[in-house]
Amino acid sequence: ARRWAPVLEYSILFLICLLSFGIRLFAVIRFESVIHEFDPYFNYRTTQFLSKEGFYEFWNWFDDESWYPLGRVVGQTLYPGLMTTSAILFNTLRYCGFVIDIRDICVFLAPLFSGLAALAGYLMAREVSGRPEAGLFAAVFVGIVPSYLSRSVAGSYDNEGVAIFALVFAFYTFVRAVHSGTILSAAIASLAYFYMVSAWGGYVFIINVVSIYILALVVLGRLTLRHYVVYTVYYVLGTLLCLNIPFVHFAAIHSSEHMASHGMFVLVNAVVLREYLQKLVPRETLNRLLMAALFAVIVAFLTLFAFLSVTGRTRWSGRSMTLLDPSYAAKHVPIIASVSEHQPTTWSAYILDLHILVFLAPVGMWLCFKEKTDGSLFAGLYGVLAVYFSAVMIRLMLVVAPAMAVLGGIGLSYALSALCSYLRSPSMADRWVVDRRRESDAGAGGTGGGGKGKGGPETKRLNRALVLVMIGVLLFYAIQYIVHATWTSSVAYSHPSIVLASRMRDGTRVIQDDFREGYYWLRKNTAPKSRVMSWWDYGYQLTAMSNRTVLVDNNTWNNSHIATVGLAFASTEDDAYPILLKLDVDYVLVIFGGVARYNSDDINKFLWMIRIASGVFPRIQEKDYYNQRGQYSIGKNGAPALLNSLMYKCSYYRAGEMTRGFDYTRNEEIGIKDIKFKHLEEAYTTTNWIVRIYKVKKPSNRGPGLKKTGIQ
Repeated sequence: ARRWAPVLEYSILFLICLLSFGIRLFAVIRFESVIHEFDPYFNYRTTQFLSKEGFYEFWNWFDDESWYPLGRVVGQTLYPGLMTTSAILFNTLRYCGFVIDIRDICVFLAPLFSGLAALAGYLMAREVSGRPEAGLFAAVFVGIVPSYLSRSVAGSYDNEGVAIFALVFAFYTFVRAVHSGTILSAAIASLAYFYMVSAWGGYVFIINVVSIYILALVVLGRLTLRHYVVYTVYYVLGTLLCLNIPFVHFAAIHSSEHMASHGMFVLVNAVVLREYLQKLVPRETLNRLLMAALFAVIVAFLTLFAFLSVTGRTRWSGRSMTLLDPSYAAKHVPIIASVSEHQPTTWSAYILDLHILVFLAPVGMWLCFKEKTDGSLFAGLYGVLAVYFSAVMIRLMLVVAPAMAVLGGIGLSYALSALCSYLRSPSMADRWVVDRRRESDAGAGGTGGGGKGKGGPETKRLNRALVLVMIGVLLFYAIQYIVHATWTSSVAYSHPSIVLASRMRDGTRVIQDDFREGYYWLRKNTAPKSRVMSWWDYGYQLTAMSNRTVLVDNNTWNNSHIATVGLAFASTEDDAYPILLKLDVDYVLVIFGGVARYNSDDINKFLWMIRIASGVFPRIQEKDYYNQRGQYSIGKNGAPALLNSLMYKCSYYRAGEMTRGFDYTRNEEIGIKDIKFKHLEEAYTTTNWIVRIYKVKKPSNRGPGLKKTGIQ
């Protein structure tokens, strides 16, 4: 049986990888091979460019179809790991004779890497606990955890699809390097960290967790030369490799997110130097020197940090500040607060995305801190930090999911092993010990095993029955975890936002394909250089699917430009028209759900447009768009600023003809039904009235010209 154990172990691991891949294919089976959501369309477009033009053109690509009239240097403003991985896989398959479209590579890359993530979870849990069964449980949990499923189903071509594998594998290689203490293992760990840096901005979580782990070793007095060698090599090589990613570059040196790693590098060198000097210098002299040196280093570090902060050469990003202060974004950066995935996490999200791991992970965390080995201490700290950050921002459930999966696998394996030990038949030595104890109890006048006393056979049978019930409960909930993960993948996370699906009362399935219909119309019926103004949510999709120039997109790097678009939508048609002309807008696109009962339309997002615009243009105030009762209403009692805005007119123009003057999404009668345009005209409305496109009338080039207008 022992000889076949490795074969059985690796066979189970292979089946887990297949399960991780297959559970993510519901979207392709139910819909088609299509890219999901918004950001993936930019990744798909850049991957197409990279696979066609090559790396040199990719690094120097200036995209004039986005952020008009500013444009964007694409190769210098993204994490290239996802695109590079897809391009290498695409070219490798082509070289081997497999003819495949780059879109299919993009669609199935995340499910493929989910199997690798399960493998990385297995390696991580086994390295931490030394138990193969813990690794197998962790592999199952990592591979199908719903939080990870939400960003890795087929078609979800986003950075997180490969970054979660890179995250877990980077942690595994670091723990392995700490256990071995060799320079080679530390170099391999730095390469794994480099891949994570190239793939996702969440790489700063890795370097900060490692820094806090080193600090914990120093505080606990457990730092050895082995840790010193590993961290020094890891820090130096990792930082040098970061400099080779154009989007990161010298931020790896001067950004606030990296300051902890710099401080730990100085600290570990100071600790090792102190231990060395203890052998050469008297204790009193050494203490005075160390106190003076420590004071000088702290003052120099704080002075440098203050100088960089005052001069603006280092600063915390808005997202990082939100992690430290959850109320920061709502107060200072509304464009970050407007994104749903940046909201605080609710308990229901934890239950939905983690299921049984909510209860198993604390057991694993307790065991890790109880064992106090290098690997278990690292896993415990990783879990604690991941739980905190996930509570601040729901997007970081992606970070806590693999931590909970690894800890849950360790906890479940220990629990089952402890319970199964009660089911084993006692050995001859155990029986001899029990007999001796019974004889000693009998000699002392006790009840020596008459069957119903302590340790009697009936008690043993009762214990076994209880143990079997407990094992059955654990296995039942483990199976329920798989069922729940399958349900979330099938129902909750496999619906592409670009294709809407619903069911009638009789169960008939209804497909609303308005987004692709509207983008197709733009591509076929407008001039190639036409400029389309929409809210930034749809910028990536518009550029990729319509091949038209947009003013803003999901990169959100220029807040004032986004605020200008928000100003145009929040203004009246007469006030918005000079803005449209100044930005050379040819078409205006809005998303309206009042007819098709689509909740995520621009009317429901309009308040965020106002908040972002008011941060740059104070004349736009949110209070002006509430009625006298303080309500946000599109009815007759709505605020005049709202009812006269360009967004309102573009959304509700002729909508009353389809709904008898009623908005089905907001369950309210439309305030102004007879809407007339002066400077715009309707160009196209999709089948279900979700995508509405308007053409901007150009001023006549004869007669009196337009007065010069500007944005004040």
